[in-house]
Amino acid sequence: MSTTSGPEGAPLDGPGVAVSDPEELSVGYLDWYRQTLARKLAGLSDHDLRTPLDPLGWSPLGLLQHLTWVERRWMHWGFLGEDIGEPWPAGGDVEEWTITAETSTEAVFAGHAAAVAHSSAIVAKADLHQCSATGGRFATSEQAPPLIRILFHLLQEYARHAGHLDIARQLIDGETGE
Repeated sequence: MSTTSGPEGAPLDGPGVAVSDPEELSVGYLDWYRQTLARKLAGLSDHDLRTPLDPLGWSPLGLLQHLTWVERRWMHWGFLGEDIGEPWPAGGDVEEWTITAETSTEAVFAGHAAAVAHSSAIVAKADLHQCSATGGRFATSEQAPPLIRILFHLLQEYARHAGHLDIARQLIDGETGE
């Protein structure tokens, strides 16, 4: 995805400045925030990725693991109505955000990349106005939102957590976000 320059030469975020289609903007910004997350994690040591930060209580890698669960809950279980086993880990939020010693950093990154790739494939094949399937996250058609609504939810999740990573990076190494 290309970026354009603003008045002071700083890149504008998201899709190109000429993009005005709401569907293209929502998909483009979601992709941009997914990439932003990767940029904010880049350059951290394995120790810094895995160590929970005071006073936050979570690690940067834990946040990535959380977003993997979010992708699965909203796209696979939510939109497609797929059986994903348990939509939340048995230990709830604590387990969802905790990186165990047995969990490799590479496995967390690979899991997130696979979830995003699967989500992107779903979006590429679907009409953004198509309603979610029932039987997964949504029991009835009245509860089932269209795909574009789910994408907006994912967009706000990633945008909010990108801000959280800005705080984490400032605590770890003083880096600030864009």
